[in-house]
Amino acid sequence: MQNIKIGIVGGAGYTGGELMRVLLRHPHATISFVHSNSSAGALVSSVHSDLYGETDLVFSANPIPPIDVLFLCVGHGEATQFLSKYTIHASVKIIDLSQDFRLSAHHQIGERSFVYGLPELQKEAIQKANNIANPGCFATAIQLGLLPLAAKGLLGDVYTTGITGSTGAGQSLTATGHFSWRANNIQAYKTLQHQHLHEINQSLQLLQGNQQPAVHFVPWRGDFTRGIFVTSVVTTDMPLDAIYELYNTFYAAHPFTHISKTNIDLKQVVNTNKCLIHIEQQGNKVAIHSVIDNLLKGAVGQAVQNMNLMLGIPESAGLQLKASQF
Repeated sequence: MQNIKIGIVGGAGYTGGELMRVLLRHPHATISFVHSNSSAGALVSSVHSDLYGETDLVFSANPIPPIDVLFLCVGHGEATQFLSKYTIHASVKIIDLSQDFRLSAHHQIGERSFVYGLPELQKEAIQKANNIANPGCFATAIQLGLLPLAAKGLLGDVYTTGITGSTGAGQSLTATGHFSWRANNIQAYKTLQHQHLHEINQSLQLLQGNQQPAVHFVPWRGDFTRGIFVTSVVTTDMPLDAIYELYNTFYAAHPFTHISKTNIDLKQVVNTNKCLIHIEQQGNKVAIHSVIDNLLKGAVGQAVQNMNLMLGIPESAGLQLKASQF
């Protein structure tokens, strides 16, 4: 059985903790070190208390022992700083969860070039890659709802709304992260200018070329901890049955994206690496609903999925997770 030695940088945050929860149960992985400047010397379980009894790992401030794969669970801009500061052996595969290398204009640092890691879009490229730029959470949910239509050149303007849980904002406390603010509250933010639009547009241009549609996106902060629910409205004369056939065919080879003919809800995917998609039609207007867990399919679950593809092990290894539902 393959034993993949893993290093994690930025292990004290939400994504670092979630990554450890997945990898501690991965059949082919061993966590060799977890790096954290803020918690160096402390037990991992003292920060991620749900891991008490699961691991005796201690946060380290001194990377990097010999490893096979390095996950960067750091803030935007910090991945570039880390890779500029430390020398990582060329044989080490890197999966970056920040936005530093997602865009083609910024996909390289030194001799390393990064492949955009949306498996449903670029599985073959991921399988050959040494470095992955993991997609953003909203970008994942929105793109999975649009890719089949884009692949057929059928997308015009797209009007999208999406609501996300508080974990999407990271662990550092902000004014809109307090329980007293979030509870019983909803707010639109970064209206029509969310940073994930850039990577969404890049992917749609890859599929539709100069016919790239305009995506008009209004994100919302929600009164819950994790998950994303997105609805994209497009115009098409394609009958609903034909749309469902198109989506089922497009995602047939992708184990985590599923098409539902019945209404979907957030609890079906929270704590899983799944994306569920449901489609409704009125006249020539089509509403595409997509739901994911922002910390898993929108972050570390997808990162582990990418690792599996890069190393030639089963794509779903370590990711057979079940939603809590109730």
